Amino acid sequence: MGRAFEYRKASKLKRWGAMSKLFPKLGKIITMAAKDGGGDPDMNPKLRTAILNAKAENMPKDNIDAAIKRATEKNTADMLEVNFEGKAPHGVLLFIECATDNNTRTVANVKSILNKNGGEMLTNGSLEFMFDRKALFEFDLKEDTDIEELELELIDAGLEEIEAEDSEALITADYTSFGTLNTALEDMNLEIKKATLERIANAPITISDEQQEDIDKILQRLDDDDDVQKVFTNLA
Repeated sequence: MGRAFEYRKASKLKRWGAMSKLFPKLGKIITMAAKDGGGDPDMNPKLRTAILNAKAENMPKDNIDAAIKRATEKNTADMLEVNFEGKAPHGVLLFIECATDNNTRTVANVKSILNKNGGEMLTNGSLEFMFDRKALFEFDLKEDTDIEELELELIDAGLEEIEAEDSEALITADYTSFGTLNTALEDMNLEIKKATLERIANAPITISDEQQEDIDKILQRLDDDDDVQKVFTNLA
């Protein structure tokens, strides 16, 4: 299996936190998408993708509907997507994606978590060259699917790599091809299970189990923060 496929498998196994924390984070993304492009997923591709990913995590329909409804409420604060870059102990680099209605609060919280656990904030842009930003799509293969033929059909939409394991497929592309690939898969009536933008380390490192415990503490504390959506590291 290729790098992206193994990355997705690992990320599934290493999900931080319980559903009680995950659902509010997914809800934020749904609300932001609905506020930006309207509450009809058929007319709003960003919202459609957000709902798809929420369903992939077994988020109840009532929660999804409530998140969409919040986008139309007058007292719902505007949300911003902000990124932070940091360095943890043992040479581990962190790329932190957040969604917040108070950037000052989020900066202070992230900085505090890093500082209290042997890390530090870095100037934004410091780590851009350390990660490849990729669009990843997971979907189930039809019984009669010819992988090579499917690959040829998707190349014009931006496909870089396709991998299959049993009846599951994963395709990888540059993040700029997210929209065109999403449309191409929908036009081919392939049921997308999950569609995400990920940052994959281009020079992953390995650390000891003892060092991993230090990193796990930071990752857990970051995940406990309601504003933190995703944390990417340069760990293999």
